[in-house]
Amino acid sequence: MNLLKIIRSLVAVILTAGPRGSVVATAESALLPQVEIEEIVYEFVPAKTGTTSLGCYGATCIVHHGEDVFVSGLETIPDVPPMNNSRWTLFKRTAVGWQLQQSDPVERQREGCPLGVFSDGRLVLSTNPPLTRDARSGPANPHLLEFAANDRKAPPTRLQPGWTKNPGFTDHSYRSMGVDARSRELVVFNIFHDRANASDYTRDERYWAFLDRRGQWSNHGVVRYPLRAINEELVLADGVCHALALGDVMEPVEAWRRGKPGATSWNYVFRRLFYCSNPNIATSQFGEPLEIDNLDKTAGHMQNLDLWVDRDGAAHLLYLKKSIGYPDMRDRFFPGVPITQSLEHCIVRENKIIGRDTLVLAGEGATAAEPDWARFHATEDGRLFVFYHCVSTDAKGGKLDENRLLEVLPGGKHTASVVVPLKYPFAAWFMTATERGGSPPSHLLEVLGTCVGQPATAIHYARIRL
Repeated sequence: MNLLKIIRSLVAVILTAGPRGSVVATAESALLPQVEIEEIVYEFVPAKTGTTSLGCYGATCIVHHGEDVFVSGLETIPDVPPMNNSRWTLFKRTAVGWQLQQSDPVERQREGCPLGVFSDGRLVLSTNPPLTRDARSGPANPHLLEFAANDRKAPPTRLQPGWTKNPGFTDHSYRSMGVDARSRELVVFNIFHDRANASDYTRDERYWAFLDRRGQWSNHGVVRYPLRAINEELVLADGVCHALALGDVMEPVEAWRRGKPGATSWNYVFRRLFYCSNPNIATSQFGEPLEIDNLDKTAGHMQNLDLWVDRDGAAHLLYLKKSIGYPDMRDRFFPGVPITQSLEHCIVRENKIIGRDTLVLAGEGATAAEPDWARFHATEDGRLFVFYHCVSTDAKGGKLDENRLLEVLPGGKHTASVVVPLKYPFAAWFMTATERGGSPPSHLLEVLGTCVGQPATAIHYARIRL
């Protein structure tokens, strides 16, 4: 550690100015990430369901408790057709590698299964088995499984949420989970789509239920966004719940629908970002959603990435923003307007936006490598980092994938980014051991996902010391 401090004291970082807010780095905040572990957790056979074990990206599938690291995964069941053709799995990292603790002996499902941990070591896994075993797709029963702290191989206890009503959930749940490890409480979200009005996504609702420290489902309700919204990042801390959700609808603008490239058949768009909060999850309902950003006017693209709440109660939002969806749409509707892609940081306090900062700006007219996925990571001393994947072109014109790290500083500033020297960089949809899942803040950044240069059917783990 003394050597590291000496090295840090000798590092000089150039001060540069960013397009929106200044970028500042000091010797004290110099970043020297050290990769300690890179290894495969498990391999899988593609289920061909339109999603993966990482598809529940609003939550996480990796948690850290004490000296232990756990991962939830999916195993494709042979000879069972999609959609519900997978079973959940639970892995633990041991001295001899990753060991399967148990897998679902009976039920099947489609989507990845979020994982959480309480401070006493109990694990909680979100599962969504179908109600009709022979159906390829249809009604399902989202609930939780609790694994004992002293025996991960013992059969789990079932925790059935007390929803506001039985709204007819399905295997397309887009579910999320937020855990307050210290208070041993959690909140779960699940989508309901009104199939009687299948073309009207404004009717979509997000049902939620709150599990208190007594093990009782003591409150529940519905969040109604202006349109269908999915995969919230959820932070539950000291009774306050924060949510960051992404709009997911069929193309709402007729001109954009007609102007998309002929080869583009996927007509769902992700352009609106919403934040909402509940000041007392035990007794209150969520307030009106606050729209954070909207790209409908330019046919752009957005992606919610992460949510973190600081010691003063301010919510930090991280998201990806692409100015215009397709080059030929730009040429037709916005000639001369540059197409850019950026990582955006927004701060909300008391349902008001109090700060914004573009952390990385890439694309036409910019020099940074293009970011496409990111996560926050906080340390014990309250420092906040962003770990992200980006793509650029090397000297020979080839594709260059990197994971990079920067630090978010007070006052709307951030450091310059540095390369994290992973042998195999993590690609989009990676997850981390986050406070949102119950893992404590740490100088160890733990990452789960697929890696560039490795089979897409292998889920990798890395541990990085900050």
